[in-house]
Amino acid sequence: MRWLRRLLGGNPVQLDSARQQALLRELRQRYGAHAQVRFSDQVDAAARLLDGDDGLVVAVRVVSEAADEAYADLRAQAHDVQLRTGRRLVVHRRNYRPLWKEAGPALRWPLFTLPGGFHPYVQVAAAVVVVGGGASRLDKVTDPRPLVTRLFELLDLTTAGWEYGRVRVDTDAAALVERLNTTVGRVLAAMDDPPRLPPPVRELMRRNNALDVHDPSRPRVVGTINLGARMREVLLA
Repeated sequence: MRWLRRLLGGNPVQLDSARQQALLRELRQRYGAHAQVRFSDQVDAAARLLDGDDGLVVAVRVVSEAADEAYADLRAQAHDVQLRTGRRLVVHRRNYRPLWKEAGPALRWPLFTLPGGFHPYVQVAAAVVVVGGGASRLDKVTDPRPLVTRLFELLDLTTAGWEYGRVRVDTDAAALVERLNTTVGRVLAAMDDPPRLPPPVRELMRRNNALDVHDPSRPRVVGTINLGARMREVLLA
């Protein structure tokens, strides 16, 4: 594998685990819903914080942790539904849409309650930006294949949450999806042998409908987003 050859080859990347831990602590303590700063401004600041290869490693960890915690949360919710109702729900990481179609009203969108303390519209969004900016260097610090899978999962969770999970499509949510879409495109373009697009992405790409995008703090529409058209533009380029 190219990423492993580069890790083991010449000019190894010099990483500082202590700095990575410090960056993670600062991400958790300084940013998030508790900070009295607009989410978009926090994303910009947090992305600047995660500079260099150590910042890229931390960004990869944030993305992976968010996806893993969301999956664990949904499995726990599905188990709880089965205990209460006898109804068995299948939680499949490669395609969350069937789960949300079947049981959306009974589920809680997991990205707002990640136990690690990251907020989807702040730290996770910033990590996605950093991963996209460092796409050409990813194979120096990690295997990009599982990472792109986690990015697809977050994209699936977010868009399924809009459609079936009562998650409001506001400018912060739309910005997260745009960042995920762009970053996935960059990571795939940097891979020697990129994976196939997963089923939920292919399903959305067949659509051409626009969704209203709302102001985060007011009940008014400020724009629209056409997921299918945008995904085709970025992922089929």
